[in-house]
Amino acid sequence: MARSVREQYDEGQAAGRLRVPLAAWRWAVGSGLVPPADAGRGLWSRAVVEAADPEAVRAALRGPIGAGVAADRLTAALGVPLPILRPRVTAAAVGHLVRAGLLVYLGADPQFPDVHPDQVAALARRRDLPALLDRHVPLGSDQAAVRLGVRRCDFDQVVRLGWLSPVGSVGVDYKRQGGVTTVPLYDAQEVALLEVVRPSVDWRALRTARAGSRSPLAALDPVVPGQDRVLLAGVARIAGVGRAAVACWRRRHPDFPDPVAGTDVHPQFDCGAVVAWLLAHDKIEVPVGPTVASLVLAGAHGAARRFRLDEPWLDLAEDAEGEDTLSGWSTDDDADALAALTAGEFGASVRRLAAPGSGPLAVLGELRVIDRFRTGSGGLRLTLA
Repeated sequence: MARSVREQYDEGQAAGRLRVPLAAWRWAVGSGLVPPADAGRGLWSRAVVEAADPEAVRAALRGPIGAGVAADRLTAALGVPLPILRPRVTAAAVGHLVRAGLLVYLGADPQFPDVHPDQVAALARRRDLPALLDRHVPLGSDQAAVRLGVRRCDFDQVVRLGWLSPVGSVGVDYKRQGGVTTVPLYDAQEVALLEVVRPSVDWRALRTARAGSRSPLAALDPVVPGQDRVLLAGVARIAGVGRAAVACWRRRHPDFPDPVAGTDVHPQFDCGAVVAWLLAHDKIEVPVGPTVASLVLAGAHGAARRFRLDEPWLDLAEDAEGEDTLSGWSTDDDADALAALTAGEFGASVRRLAAPGSGPLAVLGELRVIDRFRTGSGGLRLTLA
């Protein structure tokens, strides 16, 4: 015999039966404090509801907080100041994290949901937070340009070239600026992979292009739709290996993508299929953010101060008479402090320069700021000699 309605409770009825807020019941379910629905989709049996402890359910809620507050806390977890190549986490991004199952929906607009502060704090502590954002949160054009580290006009060229296609869209109400506008959304992981998938592009030069200059990508021809193909040598460049290694993968792995064009000697492969295979087999990784260097300078009186440079670039002179230079992205405050510290009569020296993947360096002699400019994407680029 079918259950009567009285023996089943949806989430609102369950919360009412226990006399707790609806958000408290949702959190109790999401956190495992009460069992999942056992009487159908979104329905709980009377026995489960009556077995729940109302006081425990009510006490576990702690909040909730709005999507905007959650977004600010996740943004702060990415680093202060926010690293170059990392857009701020938005309230809409919190909605995507809820739909991905990383946060529990507790109420409000599903696009900008209320969530539990403790769960947000736990997510913020995860070392893989940047990768999770790339995997689950699509980006608008402006955010995608920030993630790639280029100007908006350069990102528009990326789209024109056919290197990226929208994965969705969202309506944004600009009110006085013309009402609702449809904004395309792009897969953040695909955006981040562009510098890996397109190794022929000078991404460093593109990221330091000055405002108002023509995009270096404007001279390139777009990909013919459906014909974005690579040879074995192209696959090797993407993976950073030799052509022989790719030929070996093709022989050993039956799931390696089949050629879509070309000849037996020079087969051509679909670029998207190849990239997906390389990712699945850990042959390439999604860049999660810039390399960050820690720069410790000693002033004339021995006082030391630590600075941060994102995406450091050390350019060694070809002869002993030339100057070695170190450039990187900086904040305005750090740039001002560096200029002041190195402007003294005796200048400053590098006590320690450390970056992931390399040993620390110490440099004798004076140090000074020789170039400081703001790129077209808004970042401050600093060069020291």
